Amino acid sequence: VQLVESGGGLVQPGGSLRLSCAASGFTFSIVAMSWYRQAPGKGREHVATVTSDGGTKFYANSVTGRFTISRDNTKNTVYLQMNSLKPGDTAVYYCKATYSGRDYWGWGTQVTVSS
Repeated sequence: VQLVESGGGLVQPGGSLRLSCAASGFTFSIVAMSWYRQAPGKGREHVATVTSDGGTKFYANSVTGRFTISRDNTKNTVYLQMNSLKPGDTAVYYCKATYSGRDYWGWGTQVTVSS
């Protein structure tokens, strides 16, 4: 199983970024996918989850209305569209898959929101 995140970077407050997570090594279309983040000095927190068919999505209260999770099962990729970014969104963002009873994580992509 391999998860590779991309799309992070430096953005000003109020800006947008789109993160991608390319998955391989398992049957992507049957697995719910999630995004988590970890800010400096803090624990890892859940951001969003999308079910295997993309039909149901869950968000942390802190990002509801600003972030959108989506997936393309033909490309084995999950996305996180982040709008109206705030300095508090600064973190390393990770995608996660739970497959065969085990969690798999990517290496993460850094998002920095600063003027």
